[in-house]
This record gives sequence, C-alpha cells and structure tokens, in this order.
Amino acid sequence: MRVLLSVLYPVLSITVFGLYPSMTIGPKEGWQVYSSAQDTDGRCICTVVAPEQNLCSRDAKGRQLRQLLEKVQNMSQSIEVLNLRTQRDFQYIMKMENQMKGLQTKLRQIEDDRKTIITRNFQELKNKMDELQPLIPVLEQYKTDAQLISSFKEEIRNLSMVLTAIQQEMGAYDYDELYQRVIRLDSRLHNCMGKLTCGKLMKITGPVTIKTSGTRFGAWLTDPQASQRNNRVWYMDSYTNSKIVREYKNMDDFVANVVSRTYNLPFKWEGTGHVAYNGSLYYNKYQSNIIVKYSFETGRVLAQRALEYAGFHNTYPYSWGGYSDIDVMADELGMWVVYATNQNAGNIVIAQMDPDTLELQKTWNTEYSRRNAGESFMICGTLYITNSHLTGAKVYYSYSTKTSSYEYTDIPFHNQYFHISMLAYNARERALYGWNNGHQVLFNVTLFHVIKTQDDS
Repeated sequence: MRVLLSVLYPVLSITVFGLYPSMTIGPKEGWQVYSSAQDTDGRCICTVVAPEQNLCSRDAKGRQLRQLLEKVQNMSQSIEVLNLRTQRDFQYIMKMENQMKGLQTKLRQIEDDRKTIITRNFQELKNKMDELQPLIPVLEQYKTDAQLISSFKEEIRNLSMVLTAIQQEMGAYDYDELYQRVIRLDSRLHNCMGKLTCGKLMKITGPVTIKTSGTRFGAWLTDPQASQRNNRVWYMDSYTNSKIVREYKNMDDFVANVVSRTYNLPFKWEGTGHVAYNGSLYYNKYQSNIIVKYSFETGRVLAQRALEYAGFHNTYPYSWGGYSDIDVMADELGMWVVYATNQNAGNIVIAQMDPDTLELQKTWNTEYSRRNAGESFMICGTLYITNSHLTGAKVYYSYSTKTSSYEYTDIPFHNQYFHISMLAYNARERALYGWNNGHQVLFNVTLFHVIKTQDDS
C-alpha cells in the first residue's frame, strides 16, 4: 500500500494507495479526519485538518520536552567547555608533574652531592686536626715564655718612645748610650729565644695513630735536620733480616701508602734504633756492633765504625729483645748512641757521636741495666728510660749528660696497643715517634724551660 500525503495549511490532504475505511481522530489528539473517498484509480483520498500551532505550544508535555532538550543542550555545551578545560589542565598537570620529577631528581642529586662534599670536607678537616694535634702542647709550653718576651718588647717600645725627647734634652752622647741599651736588650731577647730550644721533659700525651701496617716490630723516621718543606718519611719493617727501606714524600703519602722510592741497603740491620739525620740513615749493621751511615741521595755508604766493647745480637737488648742492643739517637744537641758493655756490667752507656765520621766524642757510664729498659730516647742531652714496653708504661729514670747525674722520674704515657718496640725523639717536631704493635704512632712531649738572663748570671 502506498500513501500520498500532501499538506495545505490549514488543510492536509493525504492520498493513500489502497483502501482504508474512513476514521475520525478526536480533536484532543490534535488531528481530525473530515472526509475520505477514492479517485478514479482506486486510491484512497483522506482530508484531515491539522491542529493549530498554538495547540502544540500549549501542550505541557511538549513544553517540558523542549525545556528538557534545552537543558540537555546547555549541559552538553557546558560539558564540552569543561572537557576542553580539563584537557588543558591535564596537559598542564602532566607538564608540572614532569617538572616536579626532574626537580626531585635534581634535589636528590644535590643532597647526595652535599653529603659527599660534607664527608670529604669533614675528612680533610679531621686530617688537618690530626696534623695539628701534636702542636698543642708545644704552643702551651710557650705561654710563659711569651710573657717574658712580651715584656722585653714592651721595654724596647718604651725606650723608643722616650728616645727622641732624651736626645733633644741631653745631646747626642746620651742618645748613643740609650741606643746601646736598646741593642743590649735586643740581644738579650734573641738569647732568650735561643734558649727555648731545650728543656726538661714534664709530660707525654697521646698517642695519635698515624697508620697501621707491618709486623709487630719496626721503625719509621723523619729527618729533624730537614727543612720545613722537606717532610719525607722512611719506613723499615721488622727488626732483622731485611735491607728494604721505603720512602714517602710526606705524611699524607705515608698514610695513603704511596711509595716514592725504595732503597736496598748494602747490609741488613739489627733492632729498631735507626735515625734519619741530615739526609743520611744511621743504623746497626746485622750481627755486629758496627754503625753504618748510608746516604739517601747517593745510595752509598759514607762511613762505618765499630763501637768498642758494645754488646750486640741480643747480648744487651731492651727488655722486649729484638736485637735492640744498639740504639742510635738524635736531639737538639746532635747525635748519640746508647748501648751496653761488659766493662759497665751490662749497664747503659751513652756516647755522643760525630755525625760525619761516627767517632765517639765523649761517653757516660750509667748504673741502669739495659735489659731492664723498655725503650729510651734523648731530649736536650738527657737520656729518658722507660721501665716497661708493656701496659702501664712510664719514664722511670733519666740521666743528664750535662751534669753527669741521674734521677728517678714518674712520667706515665699511654701504651695503647700493648707493645712498644721503637720510641725515638724528633727535635724538629717536638714529638716521639713510636712503633706500637704494628701501629705507627706519635706522642706529644711537654718540656719545662728555665730561661736565664744576663741579670741572673
């Protein structure tokens, strides 16, 4: 069936192909059929009247539908706008997130770098403090001397202030006399400062552990005659059956084990009582009472000399043994050698030695048994003997070569690692070098100074 619909306002004509009975739609539904017929071709023709336009506008359901449609359209537009904003904000958030991640990574890197820098700086400061630690007692001991020196300087300043007035009032002759007084005072000042090089041992503090290496026994040395810029360190592990000496450019290289040079000595050594002095090594030749002088610069033996009657090879060693019969030393007054002889009943003999020829210039016989000494060292011409190389160590006895007299002392020091096999004084650094059971250590020493002026003589 085919339907032909034509609308003429207000009359709507509908042509339906086929046969339909006439029907009527009530006005409330909005449509009304007025007539129906067939044309010559047998098609059904219906005439209807469409409702007025204002009828639909008054339809509550239609109005609600339109309002709802408008709301839906408005919401759709709002949603579209919101979607655009959301997309834009999302892109912004993604960008910010990437930036924050990058910033977080940089902050972590900065924090790691800061920790690394702090750790490195702390270690550098700690190393510097360890280097400066031995200077503290030295600085303390100069406080009293500094007051005396300051008084001298103050006297010089006072004399200088009145110098011009006295010259004007009393003439050139009195000026010359006053000037001579100033010269004499300045000379006294320099003499006073020169006398500060020596003193009596009052205290030993420490030790400061510099390094841990080697066997239980050995020696490590620096040259007290070297310039302040020359800080070479020499290392001699073990007390016998070795000829290898390792050299380090400075203390930092020594700690880091950066060897700058290795020496192969012509003779093995005995004991640990070696000394580096003015560019040469002095040591006891293996299985003999011979002292050897070896040049670090040329790598040659410069001198050899036997110590008459001196015991060797564990005849009169220190109490810890180790072929420590002969101990070469150096202090503010020069070089010394400490040993024992049968003629002195095994007691300690002190001899001052010429560093060039190794000739003994003068000897002193003490009454202290060498086998009872733990270790010993010289400071300002006085030999200080420790009573033990074990725990509870202290300086128990001292012998002054200046007065040829001895005294019993009680100066304790800390034997941190329980076995000391080397103890040597370095006059340049005012410190004791020790080999403490495989640990290389430094002790600080405090000296008491007695300053005599011309007025006291």
